[in-house]
Amino acid sequence: MKCTATARYIRMSPRKARLVIDTIQGKSVTEALATLDYTQKAAARTIRKVLKSAMANAENNHKVDQVEEMKVTQAYVDGGPMLKRFRPRAMGRASRILKRTSHITIVLSDQG
Repeated sequence: MKCTATARYIRMSPRKARLVIDTIQGKSVTEALATLDYTQKAAARTIRKVLKSAMANAENNHKVDQVEEMKVTQAYVDGGPMLKRFRPRAMGRASRILKRTSHITIVLSDQG
């Protein structure tokens, strides 16, 4: 049984979020939660919320009894739309600032 949770339009760079999400790939749910609890990155808090949401989806929507025995089979971060802002520069010029967003997806499965 595959259970999915997605958080979209998260105001975080996908590159920074991928550093954290790669640490939980292939681990069991309890190991992944423990890893995220002790990770010193801002992205860990958001990814932990998505993982807990995937666990709740498995328990409530798919009627899985042993949620703690499931594994993180897929975990990936895609880039979302960018907010484009401008910063004043020297001699009347302007430079573009891209405020990036992310789509975080976690898939849990009971088959390792």
